[in-house]
Amino acid sequence: MSASAVFVLDLKGKVLICRNYKGDVDMAEIDHFLPLLMQQEEDGLLCPVMSRGNVHFLWIKHSNLYLVATTNKNSNASLVYSFLYKLVEVFTGYFKELEEESIQDNFVVVYELLDELMDFGFPQTTDSKILQEYITQESAKLEVAKSKVPTTVTNAVSWRSEGIKYKKNEVFIDVIESINVLVNANGSVMSSDIVGSIKLKTMLSGMPELRLGLNDRVLFALTGRDKGKTVTMEDVKFHQCVRLSRFESDRTISFIPPDGESELMSYRINTHVKPLIWIESVIEKFSHSRVEIMVKAKGQFKKQSVANNVEVKIPVPSDADSPKFKTSTGHAKYVPEKNLVVWTIKSFPGGKEFLMRAHFGLPSVENAEMEGKPPITVSFEIPYFTVSGIQVRYMKIIEKSGYQALPWVRYITQSGDYQLRTNA
Repeated sequence: MSASAVFVLDLKGKVLICRNYKGDVDMAEIDHFLPLLMQQEEDGLLCPVMSRGNVHFLWIKHSNLYLVATTNKNSNASLVYSFLYKLVEVFTGYFKELEEESIQDNFVVVYELLDELMDFGFPQTTDSKILQEYITQESAKLEVAKSKVPTTVTNAVSWRSEGIKYKKNEVFIDVIESINVLVNANGSVMSSDIVGSIKLKTMLSGMPELRLGLNDRVLFALTGRDKGKTVTMEDVKFHQCVRLSRFESDRTISFIPPDGESELMSYRINTHVKPLIWIESVIEKFSHSRVEIMVKAKGQFKKQSVANNVEVKIPVPSDADSPKFKTSTGHAKYVPEKNLVVWTIKSFPGGKEFLMRAHFGLPSVENAEMEGKPPITVSFEIPYFTVSGIQVRYMKIIEKSGYQALPWVRYITQSGDYQLRTNA
């Protein structure tokens, strides 16, 4: 079972728009949502699902809005949350920014979308590209749209329209991996994994059939090939266009792609990751007078690779003042509202080491015990490089007209949740 009704509220709990799908929950129940939320916030027990009697509120917050689904059944919570996030994605696709003003300015379109996205509490057409074919923001187009619903809505291939034409047929493949690392104060890696996604930008005519080949360890074992580097992917999640039965039988990723940009698949690789940018820090506090910070950053990746837009965020005491910095490269700045020093390095080659020193004055009153020890965080992006070694071996494009198409592949590694704890 899914949602009984969906509401969009402002921060004061006022209903901006709502849609009752099943009529089995009193619409006035939403008046209890904000008091329940505030009570949980006060108690420090904020929960994504809240209940009052036999009515359950499943909610998310986006910008200055609450999106709330109500139900009185034992609904599939993950389905409802997927729908609420899809709602945000569709509204953002239509209005660029989803906030209170965009809901009020586009009331009719929002209500039409709520009507099409869900029927009797179950998600229906949730692809914004298809919805934009017949729910338009220009009233003139609405008149035309009434007479003809796109065949895509009833097609077996509901994510792609027919009759698409391009002068030049190309498909761009982005393999993006995020590294999550937690290092303790002694320099030991406590947890690490890689979260990856393969994104497509498809500019192909007609209804092409695509086949993607990766260096997947399970596939290589099935076919008896074990040459070269392979990867074991876990928690694989595909776009609806991928034929799952084919993947399960012979690990072939076969699909008719959506037009334009889409995420084909996401995966996780649970492996020990060596931190690509290693941070050593010495933080010395001289009682009631000053704090001195020395940070050394080292690139632990191939020398031919370069990390771009590196940011090292070092926490400092909230009462620190009079900052002075010295860096061997890049520049450092103090961000007092976040109690951080941000050291920015535009270009960080592999194998290089850089130093940053900071000096802060401290008032005579000590309050370090109250603040805890926040970790140092690092953000970066390394193009033309994947830490897992995943590779696109081939991309076959088959279309009945027999045109030639060019696949382009790009690899990017970036920081995810990348934290290094300190002693100070």
